[in-house]
Formats: sequence, structure tokens, C-alpha cells
Amino acid sequence: MTQDAQGHQLSGATQAAVTAYDAAVRAFNLVHGDAIAMFDTACEAAPDFAMAYLGKAWGLVLANDPGLMTRAKTVVEAARPLRLNEREQAHLAALTHLVQGARAAAVAVLDRHLMRYPFDLVAHQGAAVTDGFLGRFHWVRDRSARALPLWSKDQSGYGTLLAFHGFGLEEAGDYARAEDESRAAAELEPLSFWPHHTVAHVMEMTGRPEDGLGWMAAREALWSTPSHLNQVHIWWHRALFHLELGQYDAALALYDGPMRSTQRPVALSLTNATALLWRLDALGCDVGDRWREEATLWEGHADGKCLVFADIHAAMAELRSGEASAVERRLEAMRETAASAVEAAGLYRTVGIPIVEGLAAFHRGAYPEAVELLLLARVDLWQIGGSHAQRDVVNWTLTEAAARAGQRGVALSLAHERLATRPRSAPNRRFLRHAEAIAR
Repeated sequence: MTQDAQGHQLSGATQAAVTAYDAAVRAFNLVHGDAIAMFDTACEAAPDFAMAYLGKAWGLVLANDPGLMTRAKTVVEAARPLRLNEREQAHLAALTHLVQGARAAAVAVLDRHLMRYPFDLVAHQGAAVTDGFLGRFHWVRDRSARALPLWSKDQSGYGTLLAFHGFGLEEAGDYARAEDESRAAAELEPLSFWPHHTVAHVMEMTGRPEDGLGWMAAREALWSTPSHLNQVHIWWHRALFHLELGQYDAALALYDGPMRSTQRPVALSLTNATALLWRLDALGCDVGDRWREEATLWEGHADGKCLVFADIHAAMAELRSGEASAVERRLEAMRETAASAVEAAGLYRTVGIPIVEGLAAFHRGAYPEAVELLLLARVDLWQIGGSHAQRDVVNWTLTEAAARAGQRGVALSLAHERLATRPRSAPNRRFLRHAEAIAR
């Protein structure tokens, strides 16, 4: 039986198919190259090659986009009747949970699986990204920490696993170790999205925007090519550094230029431009009629049941483009999900719906209502997933709402909270000025 680059047995494979499969896994891990097309090539070379189908399903399902989720279900079913070994059965079980919206159950399968198969990079990435959208990045740190001592540094894929550990460290607040490990991983895998992304996060969270822009510029040739499928997210991080420096025109120029040209028509790609435009809009920047295009791009990519994180961003675009009826339809779908028996029902009920209602209140100028809704929801905000930097758009809105509502105590508290970690931030200093200007 043939083996993959990490030494796993592969059912139904041929040597030619494995060559395509290994390339696909590498593209999947680095987020560099068309992994889906490469998995398709492997399937065509060996129609009974189970992991080629399962790998493709991972590439589709982790996008958390309704349309791609439908495609993922079809691929999972195509793999189900094939001959599967123990490792492949674990992948099938996890993917079966995921296409039904049961993320925690999927990760539970993968967590146990990786104790037996610590070199399974597809499973590591599947678990890491899924945990990310459960708000559980500390598990990404811990799961990769279990495996790293079993790897040799010259083993194929070691840099990828080290990068996962680095990102888990960053989200857990261990910024120095996260930066050191991620810089090392970037040397091992210069084209990888993960380590470059983690260093950008460290510099964002520790208030080092000039260092962040320098890191971006020094490596731009590595991350800004068309083969990088998530380069829009790196551009978003670059725009955040400009925001921190008060360079709002530069951030908007990135929105108009490389962010719009590199985003893809899937939910997690679209969130980047939307989140940046919402921040700029809340700062009082003139964004013109850009919201109309954003709302159009979101059509069909967030359905009120697939991912709360995506629904929140789609609602932003709908609100600011004046599509009140679309927001009401979204809230109706979210309420149906909240009343159902699916895994995400509680999250939609206690966090997703209040946040969208809070954003709607902010949009129509009902700032005290926005404060009440968002202040309550922020306690469990981590559950919507994404990184600290991504979720900050909600706290950003809450802080601005408190100032506009004239709630001096809340506005001051939130401004000082933000300044405690990023005292040089231009938006944070602005929040403080506005809070201090509120009459006692």
C-alpha cells in the first residue's frame, strides 16, 4: 500500500495519485496553491483513493460558506462507500459531523485521532481551523504541543505543525514565544500563510504597527502572489496597522486596491473587507457608496445557520447599504436556528442575535440600545470564533456606541481597557478623547 509524505497508509491510491495528493496536502497546509484542483487530480488518477476525496472535503468544509458546504456534503458521500483504513474512517467521521454543523463533535473525533496519528497534518489543520471557529485556539496550542516532540525537525511538514503551535500561542497571549516560533516556521516554510499571519497578529496585539508594516513589506513578494488564496487577510492585517497609526486614507486605499482584487466569493474571505470598512465608517471616514458593493458580494454566502461569524459581517454590509429587509430576513433565519436542536443554536441565541440586533441599533442611531445589547454579548464573544483581532470589531462598535450614547462611565472604561494593551493606538486615543469630552 502506498504512503503519503508523512508515512500514512493510503487506501485505493496509486503512486501517480499520491504525488498529486501530497502536493494538494501541502497546498492545503500552506494555503498556497489550488488544493481543491490538486485533490481532484488525485481522484481522477485513482477513483477509489479515499483520502483524496476526504482531503477535498476538508478544503471545502473549512470555508464555512453555505455553497461550499453543500459541495462538501456531496464529496463526503462519494467517499463513504470506499474502502477506508482506521485513519481514513476518523476523517470521514469528523467530516460527517462538520457537514451537519456539529463542529465540537468533529474536533472531539480529531483530537483523539491525533493522539494515535500525530503526523496527520490534514487532521491537525482541520482541527485547528474548526477550533478557531469555536473560539478555542488554546486547544490548537495544546494539540500541536502534544505532537511536536514526536516529530523530527527535518521531517516533511514540521514547519507547518510549528506554525500551528505558534498561532495557538499567540491567541493564548504568549506573544514572545509565538513570535519566535512563527519566525522559525517562516524560515522553514517561506510560502506558508500561517507563520507570517501569526507574526502579524503578535505585532497587532502588542501595539507594534511600524514593526508590522516592516514585516509585511520585507515578505510581500512571498505572500502577495495569486497562489496565496488568503492574501486578502494579510492585506487586512496591513490595513489594521495603518489604522493604529491613524493613517485612515492608507487603510481605505488598501480596501479599494489589493483587498477588493484578492478577496474570493466565500464567506471567510469577504469578512476582511467588510470588517475594515465598518471600522473606517465608525471612525467617521467617508466611505462613499462602497457598502452597496459589499452587500451584493455577500448574497448567498451567509445563511443564518452556517456560521455566526459570517452572519455578523454580512449583516454589517446589509445595514450600511440600507437593506433593512435583508437584515430582518437574516435575523429571522438566525432565530429559526436558535430555536432548533443544532449545535450552534445556543450560540445564535445568546451571542449571534444580540450582536446583530446591537449592530442594527448602532446603525439607526439607537446608541443606548446598542450599548446594552453589545455589552451583554461581549462576555461570550469568544464563542463566535475568529481571532482576538477579528472579534475586536464588536468591541470597537460598543466603545463608539457608548461615546455616542453619552455614557461617560462605560465609554471611559472601555477606552482605558483598550489603551492598556495598545496605548499608542490612534483609534484608542480617539475613543478616550471622546469619552473624556462627555459631560459628567
